[in-house]
Amino acid sequence: MSQDAIIEIKDLEVVFGSGSAAVRAVNGVSLCVERGQTVALIGESGSGKSVTLRSLLRLHAPKRTSIKGSIRVAGHDVLSLSSSALSDFRGEVCSMIFQEPLLALDPVYSVGDQIIESIQRHKGCSRAEANKKALALFERVKIPSPERRLAAYPHEMSGGMRQRAMIALALACDPQVLLADEPTTALDATVQIQILLLLRELQKTLGLSIVFVTHDIGAAVEVADRIAVMYAGQIVEEGDVRTIMRAPRHPYTKALLQSRAHGSLDRGQRLATIPGAPPDLAKLPPGCAFAPRCAYAQDACREGTIALVSLGESHGARCRRTDVTHLPHTESVEA
Repeated sequence: MSQDAIIEIKDLEVVFGSGSAAVRAVNGVSLCVERGQTVALIGESGSGKSVTLRSLLRLHAPKRTSIKGSIRVAGHDVLSLSSSALSDFRGEVCSMIFQEPLLALDPVYSVGDQIIESIQRHKGCSRAEANKKALALFERVKIPSPERRLAAYPHEMSGGMRQRAMIALALACDPQVLLADEPTTALDATVQIQILLLLRELQKTLGLSIVFVTHDIGAAVEVADRIAVMYAGQIVEEGDVRTIMRAPRHPYTKALLQSRAHGSLDRGQRLATIPGAPPDLAKLPPGCAFAPRCAYAQDACREGTIALVSLGESHGARCRRTDVTHLPHTESVEA
């Protein structure tokens, strides 16, 4: 792990339920995020991105969740924090932008009251001082008429304004780490771009470390320094944005890139798809979980544990066929 790391996740396992019904949502994830760095977690729905993100704040129901491994954020051992220490940690050290702010914000209180309450809880200041800071936050996230918007309820704001208010709430207590759980999914394309540009600007001006969860590769490229690709609860490839986009080495990463619309796609040309479906996390197959959908899979891929192969500085892929995956993808895949 880097000495500059602000987030260190090692061998993280998250299991929901128990016995034969146990769902292994995260299977041995290790990830390092340096100070001031933005890392994007990408992958299909159900790959473990949001589960990993929420584990950083211990948001999973403890009675139904088993978490193993270690998580350190800004020097805090997250999995060993007491309830009171965890309350201080959330918001003050690490905070989250949720996917749907209309559900995350309390509908019976004004947005301003919710931000002011958070500031008073963590900063111990007066309501007047907290109100002044909340107003400054609304101005920072570019909410028009901030005084009037502070008194608005969540349902009285547009989707884009609610997401900006959610970002303001996440920044209210000056956290060092910001977790963004698909913050642009429910927004139209124009507003998505505005939110992405805002996050990038805030990261640079405030020196935040950000973990950004998305299934949109375009969004990841816009804001991230590094990309970690997840499949079936594991990180199957990790590297800087340029390397992942130009020279992906895991078949799943290659398939994700090929299945998006891009400038080289001719009119009338069919968009590539990934055949089959992600595995059942309660019944994971041995070996590589992507093997049933992979054009390069061999018998050896369907047995044992697949180790992460180093492919250069800060680039690795969890694959036994890295000898051929750098070649152009020309093989067809049977469903």
